[in-house]
Amino acid sequence: MRSSRTGLRAHLDRWVSHLDRWVSHLDRWVSHLDRWVPAIVLAVFLLMWEVLASSNTISALFFPPPSTIARTFWKLTMNGDLFTNAGMTFQRLFLGFGIGGGAGLLLGLGMGWSRRIRTYFDPIVSALHPMPKIALFPLIVILFGIGETSKIVVITIATFFPMVINTMAGVLTINPTHFEVARNYGTSRWRTLWRVILPGSLPLIFTGLRISLNIALLLTVAIEIISAHEGLGAMIASAWRTLRTSEMYTSLLVIAVIGMLFNWLVHRLTQWLAPWYQERLR
Repeated sequence: MRSSRTGLRAHLDRWVSHLDRWVSHLDRWVSHLDRWVPAIVLAVFLLMWEVLASSNTISALFFPPPSTIARTFWKLTMNGDLFTNAGMTFQRLFLGFGIGGGAGLLLGLGMGWSRRIRTYFDPIVSALHPMPKIALFPLIVILFGIGETSKIVVITIATFFPMVINTMAGVLTINPTHFEVARNYGTSRWRTLWRVILPGSLPLIFTGLRISLNIALLLTVAIEIISAHEGLGAMIASAWRTLRTSEMYTSLLVIAVIGMLFNWLVHRLTQWLAPWYQERLR
């Protein structure tokens, strides 16, 4: 009787071990599948769009099939129009972001580090930040003219505030003990900035960088739609006015890819320069 019970227990143990291995294999398979879920969903969506537009279930004028958009993308790439307009968008974006983001980074570090600077500038930032930047465009055009300068100024203002606020918040979140230790060791101000403030505030600086880049892209395209002859926004406006919807969708696709590229670059920079923050997010 006892031997039969022992044999039954051994048999059950083998079944449990087999079940555990099967479950572990299933978990690995599901984890691999998770990586492909976004691609599968996108592929199904595009396939449904292609079928519905090709069968005229939905209007091909307003929702051209993805195959038509792909052909338009190839045509605009081959004739150089896409590169020319994307280059103008990048030029405006990076010039405005470089000025506004750089100034915001410096002022944010100062406001986070110095109570006096924060007292001077915080009310101004609080008053101007909520104001819609695109609503300032008519005033900026009056002040700077209808050329490129007014466009750059709007992008500069829009990217300035996220960098200021996030950089200041990053400095303020640093443990005061780190500053006390630096003072006890007689560390100079510049060394404190380099060794304490910048590393401690990097995560929120990168958050501000990501937000500022996305806002810069958004404002650049919006301004180009309103008052530009070249740029991705100008392509959208021209295609919309003449109902060349496949060109409009092509421009929107390129803008979406640029936004994804910006987010990926900021993520990689964060992994490289602030690896401890990425480890904490996992």
